Amino acid sequence: MTKADLVNELVKSVEDISKKKASEAVDAIFNIIQEALVKGDKVQLVGFGTFEVQERAARQGRNPQDPTKTIEIPAKKAPVFRAGKSLKDAVNR
Repeated sequence: MTKADLVNELVKSVEDISKKKASEAVDAIFNIIQEALVKGDKVQLVGFGTFEVQERAARQGRNPQDPTKTIEIPAKKAPVFRAGKSLKDAVNR
């Protein structure tokens, strides 16, 4: 499903909402989640899942072009989504 598909489904689901307003709502939700993660906050949607940022430690890895050489992989932050129980149950029905 693409963002456009999501907007179209929102238009079908919510009475009296224009495609433009639905698109603005979807954009706003994504921006709010992104801004919260940038600040280091966790976004918890009960029954759906949790968005959060995890720290990845620096480590050594192998150079894919020359596996005999090691390379330094720097530490970084990565956004992570953990599905909630209700979502897991719905997918596994």
